[in-house]
Amino acid sequence: MIADMKTHYPNKLAKEKSPYLLQHAYNPVNWYPWGEEAFKKAKKENKPIFLSIGYSTCHWCHVMERESFEDEEIAGVLNGNFVSIKVDKEERPDIDAIYMGVCQALTGHGGWPLTIVMTPEQKPFYAGTYFPKTSKYGMTGLMDLLDAISKQWKENKDVLISSSENIVDHIRNRDFSDSKIEGKVSKDLIKKAKRQFEHSFDNYYGGFHNAPKFPTPHNLMFLLRFAYFEKDKQALQMVEKTLEQMYKGGIFDHIGFGFSRYSTDGKWLIPHFEKMLYDNALLAMTYLETYQLTRRDLYKKVAVKIFDYVLKELTYEEGGFFCAQDADSEGIEGKYYVFTPEETIKILGQEDGNYYNDYFDITIEGNFEGNSIPNLIMNNEYDKENQRIQSLSKKLYDYRLTRTKLHKDDKILTSWNALMTCAFAKGYQILGKEQYRSAADRAVQFTRMYLSTEDGRLKVRFREGDSSGVGHIDDYAFFIWSLLEMYDATYQADYLKEAIDYTNKMILLFFDKEKGGFYLYAKDSEQLIFRPKEVYDGAIPSGNSVAAFDLLRIAKLTGESKYEDYASLQLKYISGVISDYPSAYSYSLIGLIQVLYPSKEIIIVIKDQTEKEKILKIRQKFFLPNTVIMVKEPDNERILNEIAGFTKEYQTKDNMTTIYICENHACKAPFHEFESLYDSINRA
Repeated sequence: MIADMKTHYPNKLAKEKSPYLLQHAYNPVNWYPWGEEAFKKAKKENKPIFLSIGYSTCHWCHVMERESFEDEEIAGVLNGNFVSIKVDKEERPDIDAIYMGVCQALTGHGGWPLTIVMTPEQKPFYAGTYFPKTSKYGMTGLMDLLDAISKQWKENKDVLISSSENIVDHIRNRDFSDSKIEGKVSKDLIKKAKRQFEHSFDNYYGGFHNAPKFPTPHNLMFLLRFAYFEKDKQALQMVEKTLEQMYKGGIFDHIGFGFSRYSTDGKWLIPHFEKMLYDNALLAMTYLETYQLTRRDLYKKVAVKIFDYVLKELTYEEGGFFCAQDADSEGIEGKYYVFTPEETIKILGQEDGNYYNDYFDITIEGNFEGNSIPNLIMNNEYDKENQRIQSLSKKLYDYRLTRTKLHKDDKILTSWNALMTCAFAKGYQILGKEQYRSAADRAVQFTRMYLSTEDGRLKVRFREGDSSGVGHIDDYAFFIWSLLEMYDATYQADYLKEAIDYTNKMILLFFDKEKGGFYLYAKDSEQLIFRPKEVYDGAIPSGNSVAAFDLLRIAKLTGESKYEDYASLQLKYISGVISDYPSAYSYSLIGLIQVLYPSKEIIIVIKDQTEKEKILKIRQKFFLPNTVIMVKEPDNERILNEIAGFTKEYQTKDNMTTIYICENHACKAPFHEFESLYDSINRA
């Protein structure tokens, strides 16, 4: 992806750390990073800004670079008539969110690469995504576009500036913080969302809507909870069918494990081959929770395979998790992942090769550009253990490692790192594997060491020893979530205390105490053309939906009414936003479920440290989405008294471990026997 370094001198991106920006450091385009230097140049030279936003593993970003940004003719126009800025959307989600909103408002769609043309004051007047160099197949070419805008800027600049003002005003007025009223928190929203999912569900292959199909695991997390509380078999069937079919398809890498970003077809066969950390984190959690509810081993097996992939391919030696692996190898999408029958026979031998080809549908005709993506779509034994296949897959994996390596986006993002921390913590909660607890704890330690400041503010990104960026709402909300999962996994009170400390900072920096909702960036961060609140749950849950979840959990765990008050305002705000199409806000619905369905609080005051293991083992067995468990012991009593004052009243009775259970705001008599705890939970 990097242009010939012998041909071109480095541009302003060469000193950056972002893998995406560095991919463009030797383009003939005189790229600038986002910042005052570029803005001042645009104002001084009276030029519009050409803004290009993408990320390092984006296939169409690579295509546009090869066709246009490495092209001398395009570079000549950009360098002569524009000031060109590159932004990594993963490092600056605030910039991306604002200008993606502009693109969607102007064109009705969005995606990456995102192409914006704007005034020196960063106000946009043109938006699009991918452009070929020259016009073809009804698509405007970048050369024609740049020429037209250059002409307009010279002849009708005032018109473009006026247009940009109108666009910004429209986006500001459309923003949730101004246009939505307080909503009603009710089960009607939850049931409406379920009906919407039912309407768009693919009964044959699972998933929702037509191709391309995205995993969107938080949709399944919501439906799992709906199935649990409403005893709705259809909701559970939608979850299970989707999880089964995704695993059987080519979207899952059956040789090296892990899920790709999305499927280009309806049956999950042909993926867009990039693998993202966040998809695999959320999918691991979804498979684990579904295993916990159904006890079907297939879901546990898939979760373990996801963890194997992340530990092998995306784990930093000092802790923390890398962002992604590319789709392209040698400039060809998917080349790294596909096989022919001849190849497998050559590697495995005639008998094993034929067996393997039959098992994974590797054929002479192929299913992807003359090659085959291994899959289990037509295999009726997909959920059975097969030691022979496991051994042969290991041989093919080792062979595949000799192919041209995939580009790896090796930055560590606070938000995505936290999502995978949640997944490993949940893996330990449910499967009890110490390796998973260790991976999660190391990731938390990494965030503490490299991604937070001395005064407890979060940063955005770490790469090659360098940390940068001012944390956004996602960074705080997701990190708090990870700390709460670590508390649930270990009952170590320091995790809970840290979660509370970051929650207080999150409220101070981001919360709109008048209308509800968290702003995308902090009140003391760089102020962009407007300050949005992101609520839509796209590829990952929004910071607002996770923040609601965090506040509700912390309110239960601390007994502090102020967190319940913040959560109540947040849920009313969210309910107003999501009322028209609630299924697009599935993680927000999980927050609503926490207050609208039965809940349980369990406090266990233990006499003996060894009894904590009994609690963890009972916790492994049950899916308990609206239950909080606190463990009080001599080692954490001081901290718990400080952060959850109500626990002072909870003591051992008769000098024995004592269990207190409250359900739906009513408390039962305390008892001592773990068997009774098991029975009480089992009756839920």
